[in-house]
Amino acid sequence: MARTRTTRRLGDGQRAAKGFVSPSHGSVRGLLQIAADIGGTFTDIAFITSGRVVVSRKVASTPTDFATAVIEGVRDILGSRGLSLARLAELRHASTIATNTILEHKGAPTALVTTAGFRDVLELRRVRVPVLYDPHYLTPKPLVPRRRRFEVRERIGPRGEVITPLDEDEVCALAEQIAATNVEAVAVCLIHSYANPAHERHLGKILARKLGERFVTLSSDVLPEMREYERTSTTVINAYVGPIVSRYLASLVNRLSSEGFRGRTLIMQSSGGMLAAPVVVNKPAQIVECGPAGGVIGAATVCRQAGYGDAITLDIGGTTAKACLIEGGKFTKTTDYEVSGALSSTSHMFKGKGYALKFPVINICEVGAGGGSIARVDSQGVLKVGPESAGAVPGPVCYGKGGDAPTLTDANLVLGYLNPCALAGGTVPVDAGRSHAAIAGEIAPLLRQGVFESAYGIHIVANANMMRAIKSVSTYRGRDPRDFTLFAFGGNGGVHAVGLATSLGMRRIVIPPAAGVFSAVGMLYAPVELELSRAFGRRLDASAMRTLIDAFEDLHRAVARSLEYPVRSIAFARFVDLRYRGQAYELTIAADGSSPSDVSGRRLAEKFAQEHERSYGYRLGRDAELEIVAVRVRGTVKARRRISLATVAAGGSGETSRMDHRRCYFGPRLGLRRTALLSRSTLARRGKPGPFIIEEYDSTIVVPPGWRARLDAHGNVVIESRDAAG
Repeated sequence: MARTRTTRRLGDGQRAAKGFVSPSHGSVRGLLQIAADIGGTFTDIAFITSGRVVVSRKVASTPTDFATAVIEGVRDILGSRGLSLARLAELRHASTIATNTILEHKGAPTALVTTAGFRDVLELRRVRVPVLYDPHYLTPKPLVPRRRRFEVRERIGPRGEVITPLDEDEVCALAEQIAATNVEAVAVCLIHSYANPAHERHLGKILARKLGERFVTLSSDVLPEMREYERTSTTVINAYVGPIVSRYLASLVNRLSSEGFRGRTLIMQSSGGMLAAPVVVNKPAQIVECGPAGGVIGAATVCRQAGYGDAITLDIGGTTAKACLIEGGKFTKTTDYEVSGALSSTSHMFKGKGYALKFPVINICEVGAGGGSIARVDSQGVLKVGPESAGAVPGPVCYGKGGDAPTLTDANLVLGYLNPCALAGGTVPVDAGRSHAAIAGEIAPLLRQGVFESAYGIHIVANANMMRAIKSVSTYRGRDPRDFTLFAFGGNGGVHAVGLATSLGMRRIVIPPAAGVFSAVGMLYAPVELELSRAFGRRLDASAMRTLIDAFEDLHRAVARSLEYPVRSIAFARFVDLRYRGQAYELTIAADGSSPSDVSGRRLAEKFAQEHERSYGYRLGRDAELEIVAVRVRGTVKARRRISLATVAAGGSGETSRMDHRRCYFGPRLGLRRTALLSRSTLARRGKPGPFIIEEYDSTIVVPPGWRARLDAHGNVVIESRDAAG
């Protein structure tokens, strides 16, 4: 009989995960790496050869089986170089499968076991109403309905003391009751289990024995931190996506193996680090927001290399637009995140719309605005764009695959911004006439204006939606966008970047090589990394420092065991979650020193005060009491080599338009303009004034009148307003 997989410490999880062909580190041959990033419309593939040349491909995503697009894309790109999968050392992978499972409510039927009296914590949530003055606002439907939420009599106190023992007979009866249902996964979250996990672990063993192959996950393994709602929500998410992620990754790894692949399969985490697929299976909630992470890592690296220290990233794909803040060449992470269909964000200003996920996540804001976003006119005559998307199937009207609702891509085709014959280097044929007819029939009559004006309206409304993401990571965190460079990528980043920069008063835009597949390219930069945490709950004073050092040392050992790399090859970083005593929220502060014993309480207090003032505009006096809520340790495997995006090979070989110009519409003030079509390589260092369009295999860059573009020494296109460029 097959064994139940129960979530436990990640080191055990890697050994426990079944169904995987997972080679040892010693079996990896060479250093050839490939990265695959699944998006809503396209799956992007980036390959780094032994000569450190980056080769890319865009293939249509296959929603019925996402692994198919990955396998086909990998096979195609390697075949073009005369290579087989047997030569590959690593496959690095990011997918939206966990995110979409939540947003589409297509997860595994899940049960929740809680302490008696806490059955409704998923519905009580936090008292937040993100829509002001809306008495009819409804919170998101819980991922576990009330009929599948079970209570058990037990009680652990906040210091870990047993108040009410667990009743063995009651637990066995509960397990039998759950076994009689159709659930595929069970989340266990008992009160104060972060302080003492004994009851959860015993309950988990009984459930594992009684439930066969069903996925069982414990909050003390997933998130051993205080805050009942966030811990429950995160544990439920882990269970809800667990069976789906497990089946997908097992299928992908085994299909790759059947193709001859014998290297390592590494999965991108929401925190920006790579982790072995068998480890991810036991803690799948850590990849819920992994899709945008690769692009941010690549952007931070390029910004450091090219000298653009402060930047706001803008990643616009087929379904969503993502933004992230980079300061001094570094991005920040948070453990305060919500997953939602309209806007996934770390900002407190937007809380209450989604499901709390208290895992390390890159500080990214994501809105439902991309090339596939559907345009419509509502009953009040107001033009709306997204968040609904046409996706890869049926896709925009211009694809000719059955889509009949005009999208942002259709609008950009009508405006002349996109190639009227084909996208992705000629591999995706399009019909601009279909787009024109769709907007003329569905949008223009309701707005009582022409087709060009209607298409431009769709473009502008989409920009306004995307602007919410940029403001969420800048203005709403006390940063002025005008002080930052806009670092744009994704298939549509170069199309919308200048319009967004104009609205926000930003004067410089940077678009890297391989912009359309940049999230995949960014994964080639990403380190193998893992972060673990535990609750602490003590004042920051001299008496707590010894305990703090011990906690750091314990987490060091746990991270090293889970990564399964020699300790000498791992760089450790330590953090504490601090708050003023009495506050409801905390800030994560890095602890100085090369080892746990070097940590200084005085320095932690000063760094917290500085960050609090920068984030909220004030600090309290030196005598204000601070509380350590949690401690964290991040282990990063030291990189073996660097890559340069200056060596990017062009992809695609299909036919596109051979015109050297076309007419583009730049709004009612500028109207239709004859616009030259250029390649990136034709830009001289001194620059060229707009209007013109740069067409590349994986993306398009629109430089309108009033802006000037040039190449920098790293191959990036730098677009500046005429005033800024002089």
